[in-house]
Amino acid sequence: MHNETFFISTDKSYINFNTVFQYLNKESYWAKHIPATVVQKAIDGSFCFGIYKKENHEQVGFARVITDKATFGYLADVFITDACRGKGLGKWLISTILAHPELQGFRSWMLGTKDAHGLYEQFGFERLQHSERMMRLGLMNGYPETTTNE
Repeated sequence: MHNETFFISTDKSYINFNTVFQYLNKESYWAKHIPATVVQKAIDGSFCFGIYKKENHEQVGFARVITDKATFGYLADVFITDACRGKGLGKWLISTILAHPELQGFRSWMLGTKDAHGLYEQFGFERLQHSERMMRLGLMNGYPETTTNE
């Protein structure tokens, strides 16, 4: 997928690990202080989407889908870099993910967000109904701050 300035790819060889790691570790609220080894393992085990500038392949967005590619998908680690927000790239990324041929026929999708409900609601996501049916095993509230990137 592409437009005049950017393209979206699922090719992991395009991923700029440092961009993804720095965003998740330093800027995100959901994965602050995440170790580099955990980010790499998450990328390796997920179906990843990146947004890149056509001119130099600079990464400006990212998302990953945790899925069996048959029944369920969990959308995670979605971000657009600050410099590229407000250009419709987040909407483009989500629509590309949801339309991807390998991600069709699911019973459901899930995601967690603190502040982007409006974006996801545009694509049919709803706040949980019957949340009494849902359970969670939360093993930690966040990643401990460390002095190294590992």
